[in-house]
Amino acid sequence: MVIPMLAEQSKVTRNWQLLIPQFEAIVGKKGVIQRREELLVYECDGLTSYRQRPALVVLPKTTEEVAEVVKICDRNSIPWVARGAGTGLSGGALPVEDCVLIVTALMRKILNIDLENQRVVVQPGVINNWVTQAVSGAGFYYAPDPSSQIICSIGGNVAENSGGVHCLKYGVTTNHILGLKIVTPDGDIVDIGGNIPEMPGYDLTGLFVGSEGTLGIATEITLRILKTPESICVLLADFTNLESAGSAVSDIISSGIIPGGMEIMDNLSINAVEDVVKIGLYPRDAGAILLVELDGLQVEVDTNKQRVSEICINNGARNITTASNAEDRLKIWKGRKAAFAAAGHVSPDYYVQDGVIPRTKMAYVLKEIEALGEKYGYRIANVFHAGDGNLHPLILYDNSVPGALETVEEIGGEILKICVEVGGSLSGEHGIGADKKCYMPQMFNEVDLETMQWVRTVFNPQGLANPGKMLPTPRTCGESAKLQNIKQFEGAEVF
Repeated sequence: MVIPMLAEQSKVTRNWQLLIPQFEAIVGKKGVIQRREELLVYECDGLTSYRQRPALVVLPKTTEEVAEVVKICDRNSIPWVARGAGTGLSGGALPVEDCVLIVTALMRKILNIDLENQRVVVQPGVINNWVTQAVSGAGFYYAPDPSSQIICSIGGNVAENSGGVHCLKYGVTTNHILGLKIVTPDGDIVDIGGNIPEMPGYDLTGLFVGSEGTLGIATEITLRILKTPESICVLLADFTNLESAGSAVSDIISSGIIPGGMEIMDNLSINAVEDVVKIGLYPRDAGAILLVELDGLQVEVDTNKQRVSEICINNGARNITTASNAEDRLKIWKGRKAAFAAAGHVSPDYYVQDGVIPRTKMAYVLKEIEALGEKYGYRIANVFHAGDGNLHPLILYDNSVPGALETVEEIGGEILKICVEVGGSLSGEHGIGADKKCYMPQMFNEVDLETMQWVRTVFNPQGLANPGKMLPTPRTCGESAKLQNIKQFEGAEVF
């Protein structure tokens, strides 16, 4: 199988002084950022270890403006990267050298709310939590809820197929997207999906969600909203060790109960959160805590609350706290939502991974992660979506120490390899981006990767849309995505 090759676009010399007025004619002078000091803000996304300054930042407000900006890039063979709120953790919105960064932060209108048909249409810059706020008064909510939901945007959630606490029962972003208006990499405006869950023909919506900006930019997104459950209860159980908490998770699922969410935090995470958030609910001496949210009809929640409590006690839970009213539930969840931020309190820097494992392998993988921390001499905090086995190990380090970043990248790579070896995945919700692309051959064979490249080429023939992300470049590459590799926009097989 032969994959089309691209020209070496890094060697192209562009006259930006002639190009900038073309962009300004579309979005206005205030919509184009070109001063060096202002571009510093856009050098990276939430994965701050990798940085690259874009040549230009453009801020469109409408679908038509996005399309015209992309057409200029297409005519002039300019690589471009789409960016939402910049909260991604895999380098998916990392600029490439001499690129245009198309930022959708000003596209933040809720275009339509249709409660009768349980759908909402939004622009990509709308913040995740705004959707629920807009419909909660009528008894609805938007289920996908990443920990960064108060700042992350729907467009970014679509690009990375984000999950969150409630993905165990309700699924990730792709399960809640009905249709999309997209701008393709050559500037065409296309509608895919629709207003109903099942559409005839190819599932282009499912293909686009999670494509990390390599197939185009979503400019209007039709979301599915859900009715707020009649009853919700959160249980907090504390255990002496992680293994017992993990066993409780497996037993809860085996019993036939599917909670709205199940989360585990280890002792290091517990103390970091209590130091920062000071909620006073997480026992500092616990080896791990398990948060279980149950929702549904009142009788169902009451019955399952009793059953879950018994399962936790049988697995060695010391104490169980329950909360049913909204204020107390939010207080319990507040610490979990703040876990990543709290890691900054105990370490100057942290490096987070996002592997997925079968629940039955949880105890084994956690022991392996602990062994890696001891081998390399780094503390690793564990916070994860326990119900669906989505791990978020946070490797704590100091980036000012020479060689520290390279070492924690190596640890992160070893963790991902373990996840794949036990039948898991490289990512559950953060995406592949620039960070994990070199590990794709661990999970996919050469034919798999070539097939993905062909799909990408159909949408993105010049390779201008978010080049150098998701897929290894070239097909075999080093063990980790080093910054020096990311900065080079080389033509061969960069789709």
